[in-house]
Amino acid sequence: MDSDFITYIGRHTLETALIMSAPILGTCLIVGLIVTLLQAVTSMRDMTLTIVPKLLAVGAVSIICANWMLQIILGFSTEIFSYIENIGH
Repeated sequence: MDSDFITYIGRHTLETALIMSAPILGTCLIVGLIVTLLQAVTSMRDMTLTIVPKLLAVGAVSIICANWMLQIILGFSTEIFSYIENIGH
């Protein structure tokens, strides 16, 4: 195992984490902007108004993207375990 391999594994881990979190973070960003715009237009300053829509949207996106996220994490785990198996032999 050399430094290039360790760099590859680290980069691949960070890329996988970013890909997995992108739908949820994007949803939070979009819903947050919409709610903030709505609050600015209506002059409402209630903090709970921003949290509840974000929670509902993140829950919905998590349910919708669950299969896709599971496939990504299974592929990543299989790759890592195959590397571990090859190192052991």
